[in-house]
Formats: sequence, C-alpha cells, structure tokens
Amino acid sequence: MLTITDISVSIQRTPILKSVDLYLDAGQTCGLIGRNGAGKTTLMRAIMGALPVTGDAIRFNGQDLTHAKAHERSGLGIGYLPEDRRLVPHFTVEENIMVPLWATKERDRKRVKWVYELMPEIGRFADRRAMTLSGGQQKLVALARSLVAGSQLLLLDEPFEGVAPALAQRLMEVVSDLKAENLAVLISESDYTHSQRLVDKVYTIERGQIRVATSENLT
Repeated sequence: MLTITDISVSIQRTPILKSVDLYLDAGQTCGLIGRNGAGKTTLMRAIMGALPVTGDAIRFNGQDLTHAKAHERSGLGIGYLPEDRRLVPHFTVEENIMVPLWATKERDRKRVKWVYELMPEIGRFADRRAMTLSGGQQKLVALARSLVAGSQLLLLDEPFEGVAPALAQRLMEVVSDLKAENLAVLISESDYTHSQRLVDKVYTIERGQIRVATSENLT
C-alpha cells in the first residue's frame, strides 16, 4: 500500500532524512521508533506532502505521491495525527472532525458516524470547543479527525506522548480495533512502550536513517 523508496529530505539545507526505504501493507500496523530529533515527524510530513523530497518516490496504492499537492492526500484516504494535534481552538469538536470533509468537499457523513461509533466519548463532547478539552481529550479528537480522512492509511505521530495513562490506554484500544478495518497504520514513538502490543513490524530511525528493527536495536 505505502512504498517509500530511497527518499531524502533536507530542511534549510540540513539533511534530515537520508535514503529512506519503508514498506507498509494494507491491514498492517507498523511502528517507527526513534528518539526526539531522529526524523520521525519529518518522515510523516514528507508523506503528507508538507516537505519536499528528493530521490526516488513515495507511492501509495501504486500512485506516485512524490510531487502531488499536500491537500490531495486526504482525498486518497490518508489520515494524519500530528504530534501537536493542530486542532482549531475555537471550532467545536465536531467542526474539527469535519475539516477533512470540508477540504475534499465530501458531503457524506458516514465516516463521521463510524468514528462516533468507534469512539463514543467523542460524540459526548461533540459540541464543546476544542480549547476547553484536556490535552488527552484533544489527542482523541485529533485521532478522530485523522480517521475521518484515513479510510486506507493512518499516520500517527507520537499519539501517546504527554497523555495520561488512562487516555493512553484508550488510544491503544482504538488503534487495536482498527485492525478489523484493514487499515494500514504507521505509529511513531520515542520508545517501544505503548506500541509493542499493537504493531506487526517495527522500523527504527536514527539520524535520519531507517532500518528494520531487530531485538538488538530495540533495546
């Protein structure tokens, strides 16, 4: 489903990602483990088209995304949960969740209904403004928003970072439930604490270089 072949990313002429390869199949949950500054967020943003890449290609379902516009990703079924959530503070929860549909001019609310069924707690505070929620609740809303767009591929950047244990557990439950939906999921974490029980395979990233994980480089 997602194939990244020999791509590199530089920011202000500083190399961040170096000749990266990564493969993710439909229905597969994959971990991307690396310390802060290793390049995890840069890779997510590159997949979403927020950063220019050089090298070979980023392909999704056989389509070359390397030079596609950033806003086109949602229309292809790719959802993204940024590390910093990026909710619109004065929007209600439901308005934030609806943003991907507005961006793609999609009027069918079936996906929103499905998200409410998957995460009933979101429906209970759908009318509250995002700025009134706790950080953990905002993560849940950001996950819900990514699910509205991500009907095929979900990119979760540090979803458990800074979240209370109970809400981290809830996030893990939701991600685990996605296996039944045949979604491909890429989860970044600074360590293997939360994602260990969720993932089918793991990549490690260090100084912008990625490799398939082994028991040695996960410890």
